[in-house]
Amino acid sequence: MTNRRELHRAPLLDAIAGRTPTRRPVWFMRQAGRSLPEYRAIREKIGMLDSCFQPDILAEITMQPVRRHDTDAAILFSDIVVPLKAAGLDIDIVAGRGPVVAQPVRTASDIDALPQLDPEDLVPVAEGIAGVLAELRSNQALIGFAGAPFTLASYLIEGGPSKNHERTKALMHSEPDLWHRLMQRLTPVVSAFLRAQIEAGVDAVQLFDSWAGFLTERDYRRFVLPHSTQILADVADAGIPRIHFGVGTGELLGAMAEAGSEVVGVDWRVPLHHAAHRISVAVHEQDHSDGRGAQARVLQGNLDPAILFAGNEAIEAEVTRITKEADTAIRRGEARGHIFNLGHGVLPSTKPEVITSTVEFVHSLPPAAV
Repeated sequence: MTNRRELHRAPLLDAIAGRTPTRRPVWFMRQAGRSLPEYRAIREKIGMLDSCFQPDILAEITMQPVRRHDTDAAILFSDIVVPLKAAGLDIDIVAGRGPVVAQPVRTASDIDALPQLDPEDLVPVAEGIAGVLAELRSNQALIGFAGAPFTLASYLIEGGPSKNHERTKALMHSEPDLWHRLMQRLTPVVSAFLRAQIEAGVDAVQLFDSWAGFLTERDYRRFVLPHSTQILADVADAGIPRIHFGVGTGELLGAMAEAGSEVVGVDWRVPLHHAAHRISVAVHEQDHSDGRGAQARVLQGNLDPAILFAGNEAIEAEVTRITKEADTAIRRGEARGHIFNLGHGVLPSTKPEVITSTVEFVHSLPPAAV
């Protein structure tokens, strides 16, 4: 039983389904948040994580960029560590640093002591989603969001953000059984968080692996892929699109596509038609081995967020290039559709009016024909 709406010609869902949308869908990661003065006004009075558990504030922040920019999707305002916080872990977001864990997780007893997530802990999130759904148009989708277990594990092991992830990689290689034990502890937490959002009525979900790009493909396949695959499988029966994205993951795109999502996000470092080819080759090899038949993925991305500071002429040139690369991949049969996005999140000092004009320009271009 879910509260999902009946959408009508939603460009995001049409593009994912392999239909020609009424316009090329566009939304931006981190569109809800730091670049908007209305968001900063709210955050003067409430902490980051607290705002994720206040239904009215959660709904308001999620909707602010949709109202302002006319994006084709809202992304639920949340944070990677929200399910850990909801479960009762002592974790907070420290200004200028990021998520910080009071007690790092580095031993078997630490892992066993990690709390599990009770759906009742997420009632405020579900109530916030209801508020968003009440305001969205019938052609605007709501995307749910969760951090992948590798990224969560890195925060827990390092105690916070890390430039090198040395403790994380050391645990992987020195105690692989312990590593998988931790991942198996985190996987149901992530799945439960996504499931709660799905039952509350989101129209798609994104699994976001912030730090996966620090791994080799070999290590990703051995230590991460099985667990991300499990999460995407856990929510497959919901019948809604699943997006998989990581930063700096150009060498991992094929492996990430194998995890099972319908959409693969691409950061700004890899041209979309090259990304599509890498994904297509990997999926074809996987399908050949397990007999499931090749299936092209939808591409999401991939404007460099810094280009939004370069002026309209440069922005329009880059947007045009990216859409042409996506269309090339679709014509070749190596992609099934395209969702325009940044190659990572909106930078805090980005001018809101530039985001609005970029969305307008994307919408002025012909949608990808399939």
